[in-house]
Amino acid sequence: MSEKPRHPEKVNKPINPIKKKPDWIRSKIVDTQVFFQTKKVVNQNNLVTVCQEANCPNITECWSKKHATFMIMGDTCTRACAFCDVKTGKPTDLDIFEPTKISKAVKDLNLKHVVITSVDRDDLDDGGSEHFYKVVKATREKNPKTSIEVLTPDFLRKGDAYKKVLEADLDVFNHNIETVPRLYTKVRPGARYFASLELLKNAKAFNKKVFTKSGIMVGLGETKEEVIQVMDDLRSAEVDFITIGKYLQPSAKNNNLDLSQHPMLLIDDECDSASIDISKRSNKGPQDLWDEEQQNLFQQTDPSKTNQLIRRILRCFNKSAYVCYTA
Repeated sequence: MSEKPRHPEKVNKPINPIKKKPDWIRSKIVDTQVFFQTKKVVNQNNLVTVCQEANCPNITECWSKKHATFMIMGDTCTRACAFCDVKTGKPTDLDIFEPTKISKAVKDLNLKHVVITSVDRDDLDDGGSEHFYKVVKATREKNPKTSIEVLTPDFLRKGDAYKKVLEADLDVFNHNIETVPRLYTKVRPGARYFASLELLKNAKAFNKKVFTKSGIMVGLGETKEEVIQVMDDLRSAEVDFITIGKYLQPSAKNNNLDLSQHPMLLIDDECDSASIDISKRSNKGPQDLWDEEQQNLFQQTDPSKTNQLIRRILRCFNKSAYVCYTA
């Protein structure tokens, strides 16, 4: 009997040859001992991480720094995004012991900051918001000094279910917008751009003490103008943090890497990442998300020069960019 394909919805899609990855993306294990310690904790607690399921190229670097993004509610998603490598299909029942497992793993790894994300669970009446709440609550009780970030699905057609997540004692509410609205039907067909935007806006309105955050990828066929428009939309939704990362095609059946419309093909090799701190806030968010030296370069920025700096960031998207917005 043949093994069920990981992505049954992509079986009949055309093959998009994977382009050679640039040299800078080849991450290295910073500390071998810590890497295998992190792997041991993940395996012993039978946990799912987005690092593994999404085939992230940064897993060696992150795990050797004790950075991990835990993925709750199983390893099978009910959506079929063209850029994603997470398995698609019918999910299993929720693990009632998962809140305990996650909280214990965070404690064992002595994490200063933890990111808790999930697959989409359209099969659940609340989209999994109650389970998110339980995981965050258990993690907070066992790790009072750890900052907690959730990276949630869009809770599309789930009403006010998202509010349950925000009732937990979390620090950052993250929902990725992923791409520009023009590409949604191709890249993220199960989602709606303005629904995701509304979720972020409503999250901030419901709990103003929580930082809101979103992220997009470049390399899916978007233009620079479209990226800047998305950033404006997120600012209008009062999003505090925006991350910009470069899309890497995980398989030949996923959306192809497309930089044809970008005028920023001649990238400065020395510019790996960039950041802006418009608000001069002292809270920096996730540890090691941006380079300290480049953060210092931009932290005295005049807000009136925002557009100029955004364009500089978009020319430097080799690894990632981090933008902090606030009034």
